[in-house]
Formats: sequence, C-alpha cells, structure tokens
Amino acid sequence: MQHTLQLTLAPEIALDDENFRRHIIQKLRLREGDEPFIRKTRQSIDARSRQVKINVQAEVYIGETPPALTGSPIAYQDVSQRPQALIVGCGPAGMFAALRLIELGIKPILFERGKDVRARRRDLAAINKDHFVNPESNYCFGEGGAGTYSDGKLYTRSNKRGDIRRVLEIFVKHGASEQILIDTHPHIGTNKLPVVVSEMRESILKAGGEIHFDAKVTNLIIQDNQIKGVVTNDNTEHTGIGVIVATGHSARDIYELLHENNILIESKSFAMGVRIEHPQNTIDKIQYHCETDRGPYLPAASYSLVTQTRYKGVQRGVFSFCMCPGGFIVPAATASGEVVVNGMSPSRRDSPYANSGMVVTIEEADLAPYKDFGPMAGLQLQKELEQAACKLAGATQTAPAQLAADFVKSKTSAQLRDTSYQPGLQSVDLYEVLPAHIAFPLRDALSGFGRKMRGYLSGDAQLIGVESRTSSPVRIPRERETCEHPQVKGLFPCGEGAGYAGGIMSAAMDGERCAEQLVKLYAAV
Repeated sequence: MQHTLQLTLAPEIALDDENFRRHIIQKLRLREGDEPFIRKTRQSIDARSRQVKINVQAEVYIGETPPALTGSPIAYQDVSQRPQALIVGCGPAGMFAALRLIELGIKPILFERGKDVRARRRDLAAINKDHFVNPESNYCFGEGGAGTYSDGKLYTRSNKRGDIRRVLEIFVKHGASEQILIDTHPHIGTNKLPVVVSEMRESILKAGGEIHFDAKVTNLIIQDNQIKGVVTNDNTEHTGIGVIVATGHSARDIYELLHENNILIESKSFAMGVRIEHPQNTIDKIQYHCETDRGPYLPAASYSLVTQTRYKGVQRGVFSFCMCPGGFIVPAATASGEVVVNGMSPSRRDSPYANSGMVVTIEEADLAPYKDFGPMAGLQLQKELEQAACKLAGATQTAPAQLAADFVKSKTSAQLRDTSYQPGLQSVDLYEVLPAHIAFPLRDALSGFGRKMRGYLSGDAQLIGVESRTSSPVRIPRERETCEHPQVKGLFPCGEGAGYAGGIMSAAMDGERCAEQLVKLYAAV
C-alpha cells in the first residue's frame, strides 16, 4: 500500500526525523507492526507569516518495497578508442559536457588551466594567508570551476534549458546527498563539492576520457573557418571533431584570443557592486520573525531583494546575488593587483555570518568611455574597478569596506565589524572605489531595502568590495538551435563564460546540450 501526502507542518515536526515519523504514523493511524517506509520527496520553507511553516510532500509505503529515489545508474561506456572531442575548461559545463559525450560514444579530452581539486586548496590558502594570487589556480580557476569553492547552489529557473532532475541525479550518483532531490532550493556546500567533483573526474577517466591539468589553451587551430583543435601552453597541438569552450566568466585571455583571431565576440549586459555581510542571526530575526534566534530546527535564513532606481534619468536594477546564508566571503581575484570578492557556504551553513552580492546593472552608456576596447569594453571597466579596490585598500588582498549605514550617509566608517573575509578589511570610502553610476543607485536601493526589511541596515551590516564577477561582460555568439559559433564551424561556446548560463545547474545543462549538438553535427557514430 502506498500513500502520498501533502503536509504543512511546524519546523519542530517537519525538520526532526523522529517527530516527523511519529506524526505520519499518527496521521495515517498506523500500527507499530506495519513498519512503514517513509520518505520526503519535496520540502520548502514558508516564512511569509510570523509563524514559519514547512511544506512537505511525502511518500509512505506499507508492505511493499519502495522504488529508488533516483533512476537507473548511467553505465558510462568505454570510449578510449572512439573519435575525440575537445573541451576547454573543467567546470560544471565542461564536466557535464564530457559525461554526456561519453554517453553518446565520443571520447572527451578536457583541458584545465588550473590544478586538480585537491592541489588547488594550497593556492586558496596562499590567497587567504599570504595574499598571493596564482593566476592559473585560484577560486575561479581549477577543477570544478568557480562553483567548487562556493555555496554549491543548485537552484535554477532555467527549466527549458535541460533536464534538471537528470543533472541532480548525476550529482547524487557522484556523492551528493539525496537531499538535493528534495529541497526546493538545493545546495551541496563547499565542503562537499570537491568530493563530488573528484568522483565525476573518475567517471570520465574510467570511461577512457582524458583530463589535462595545468594545460592552458594558448591558440586555436582553424582551417577554412572550421576549428580543428587547440594548442596548449606546452606548444602541443590537440585535434578533435569539435571544440566546446567552457572556460567560465573570468578567463579573460580566451576572449582576447578569440578577438585576436578575428572570431566574433559581443558585449553583453552584466552587473557589479559589493558584498553585504550581516551576522546570520540578524537575517534570521528578520526572515523568521524571531526575537532571539531561529532555534534548533530551522536552517540559516536567506533572502532575495530587487528594486529599480533612477540615476541621471536612467532606470537601473539593483539586486541581491548569490546569497550565502551561514557562509563566508572569499577573495576571488585571478591576478595580482586586483581585489574581487565572492561568497560561499559549507553544507551545514553554520557560519555566524550571512553575505550576499548587492549589485547594480551596467548600462550601455556606462561603457562609452571604453568604446576603443570594442566588445571588451565591459572587461576594461571590470578591471579598473577591481584595481581601484586593490589600490585603495593597501595593494594586497585586503578588501575595502564600509558600514552599510555609513555608506548610505556618505560617511567613512571609523570602525568596521568582525568579518568572515580572511585576508582582512580596510575602512575605505566606497564612493572612491565605485563609479557614480554604481554607488548612487546602490545607496538608494539600500535605503529602500532597509525600510522593507527592518534591521537590514543595522549597525552590524557592512559592505565589502568589490563584487564584479557576477557574470561575463562578453558573450561568444552561437546559433540558437545548434549551439555552434556562427562564423567558426565546430566551435561550441558553452556555459557561463560564453554568456549562456548563470550558475552550476544552468552551466551543467548547457554543457550537456552543447555535447549533444556537437555529436549530432560532427560524429558519425
């Protein structure tokens, strides 16, 4: 016998395994001897009213074996002797493209400029402790991409881009918790992702694929408007039936390489600003309407904010980005002489801090001073902002910061608060870092958010700069149906760096799609 239940429960019932089981048994009037199998299949938090509730969908099986929560495991075939395709970049787009190629009978060869996920940790420690940035191995570059050492958020609105459930199940089959199949806003956590990434690597290698680390692509092999392969930093030429470029949003040299080879690239919209950090308890009180703390059952609270402002007659969007409850702010620079910040959270989200990007849309008029840079005008604006942040904060990885309330009042902060950002903070007037078209819309938006969320502009909230890598300012164009570059046959721009994704899930789905199109067009298998 099977029951499917839709429940709205108090946190102490829904989020405690024993209490939840007892509630189901009582609700269905089961006997102890029935030995029901009970599992959740969907779970979300409703904090709109003062009494927080948990919406749960559950399945109950009595006297029968329940089906697996995931589908049949994928059997990756041996492709060691099959035609090969090249993938530039070993982030989620590149790794999922590789796994999909294997399913379709093609050998993937991945080139990653950075190190494997374990060796990469030493370079991250050097950034945090010694302020030394390795331009090839950092929070953005290395196995797993920028997402590996981030919150591992797996929520996306890109329902039309691919099979979300399939991608989640692939993560589960490589070590992620089945909880990501249940939560409405799933995440893996920065402490869990490296293990998952390592297992995905092993699947690729066991199937006969190749992954080359410390292998930076320095040139392209193009004949008669068709890409034949790539050249790596050891001057080795590699050829294949097609090339998927999945380098992430910070591989500026790839855009420069394409531009130098007269391969079409375009500017695209993006946003920049700061990170805002609060004590997690402050956000919990606001979101859960609690007087002291959230209690033992509720997870660290998150938020999402968006508004429209006007600056010099131009409407600008200001919004929160990549909110990390119970998380940390990390240095995400990819070169010396720049300061970039990003957010991450462990799987338990148990840090005493909450942080979120707070960014302003960049309009076409903002790029007018950089018109000589053509499609890379946004990159130049991005660079200048990051370099200004570094210079004003002391020319290390120390980040410029200001209390949020002081920023709204145009007042330099006499003293900053404790922070999760390990390299440290320097009190700076952020109006000296941020251009006016970012600073003034940000100020107006923060004032509005403070009215909307009472306590958001408390004295413990501080702004830390700069959050400049929300997405790439450049798009590598491609045909809508085939995902192929309109000018160079066999070249498949993919993922976040190419301008077609905005996070782990959308990048993974885009990687699968590009792999499928490459096989459809160029593989006679």
